Amino acid sequence: MKLLRVGEAGAEVPAMMDAGGTLRSLAGVVPDIAGAVLTPEGLDRLRAIDPSTLPALPADARIGPCVGNVGKFICIGLNYADHAAESGLPVPQEPVVFLKANSAITGPNDDVLIPRGSEKTDWEVELGVIIGKRASYVSEAEAMDHVAGYCVINDVSERAFQIERGGTWDKGKGCDTFGPIGPWLVTADEVADPQNLSMWLEVDGHRYQNGTTRTMVFGVRHLVHYVSQFMTLHTGDVISTGTPPGVGMGQKPEPIYLKGGEVMRLGIEGLGVQTQRVGRA
Repeated sequence: MKLLRVGEAGAEVPAMMDAGGTLRSLAGVVPDIAGAVLTPEGLDRLRAIDPSTLPALPADARIGPCVGNVGKFICIGLNYADHAAESGLPVPQEPVVFLKANSAITGPNDDVLIPRGSEKTDWEVELGVIIGKRASYVSEAEAMDHVAGYCVINDVSERAFQIERGGTWDKGKGCDTFGPIGPWLVTADEVADPQNLSMWLEVDGHRYQNGTTRTMVFGVRHLVHYVSQFMTLHTGDVISTGTPPGVGMGQKPEPIYLKGGEVMRLGIEGLGVQTQRVGRA
């Protein structure tokens, strides 16, 4: 299934996409694409619905973040060896874990706003993992049982805030609009192998990132297991799993950063495409 949330910011209604690409309202069926709806039982109830019985939504309606009421927005740094190399950093021996502010979350096609004082705003296409079942101290063997589905994430980053402003990455990762999520949550049963998905990102039509989840240092299974050793993962939590090479910071001979006015397009095989215009706060 492809699940999404449609409508103006803060007033989105839950929806699913039918086989023909029509958006179908789940309003009155479930309260949101969040919480218990994302559990294995909740997803099974949605699978039992005939989409043709649901009201159609306008094809041009705004699409919001594909998950509502996100509890934790967890990110993994330097999870592609070639991205670590372009960052001038060693490949981690264990996953690098940081948190992105929930207030950064926006719809997949909403504007991304360069924050005040920014000098080095950058892009990062990433595979998002949505938790569907509480996970605490889970083994690798059990880890995938806790995944509801996958989505596209742009882990927008301000490199000066992240690296040059006194420590912790969070300052450069959690700015408003720095977490576009969606367009859809694609349920795990429809993603045959999350470690075999092509991914890409373009700025003004120029392709900077062209990678694959095959080259992750730590795969989805290990990440769910690993993070659950340090914090309980709850239904609706999101893990953003790292980016392949091609970020602005790694461009040669000089880095390239967003200035405002650009258009970013990014996508992951089978998970949809995001398009964001870059503005200024």
